[in-house]
Amino acid sequence: MGEFVVEAAIDEAVLPSAPGEAGHLALALANSAVALPGGHTADLLGTPAQAEQWLARRGLAPVGAGLAEVCATRLRSLREQVRSLLASRVADQPALPAAVTAINGAMTRVPTASLLLWGEQTGPYRATPHPTAAIVEHALAVIAADAADLLTSPDATRLTACASPPCNRFLLKHGRRQWCSTRCGDRARAACAYARRTAME
Repeated sequence: MGEFVVEAAIDEAVLPSAPGEAGHLALALANSAVALPGGHTADLLGTPAQAEQWLARRGLAPVGAGLAEVCATRLRSLREQVRSLLASRVADQPALPAAVTAINGAMTRVPTASLLLWGEQTGPYRATPHPTAAIVEHALAVIAADAADLLTSPDATRLTACASPPCNRFLLKHGRRQWCSTRCGDRARAACAYARRTAME
């Protein structure tokens, strides 16, 4: 599970979400490293600005948070651990202990108690604190908790890898669909049709 190098510029808005991403941040994180046709790859977390944009779109960081490279690196590192766990689950293989440790570490690094706070305008309310300095810690904890929830929920039985090489994205199956997007489905059907034609020649 090596780190992806940005070889092709791709905007997140151009890449359709895979089934299940809307409900699982961990699935969206795993799919932020994209293998493209022609041996190209794209990393939606390739730069601190891209990582910040990715987090902001999911409500995990404020716009203009000013993420540093070390923060983007930590997010990419968690992605590799989540990808490892999803791949282990799909292959029905034991997980790498380091991946499990990384998820548990991310979840336990931030406060989880919902504290009593008192706002001048709002009065008393409860919230889990995460100061600006700990934005990335909080985001990693939320994503790690989602990964743990996904892997232990009934949804885990629907988890699969996209069946259209070279795509490396994960999805939650609905019916017989085994592709992360219409684009991958079209590519797989075209490859099958080409294989049938060449077999008959």
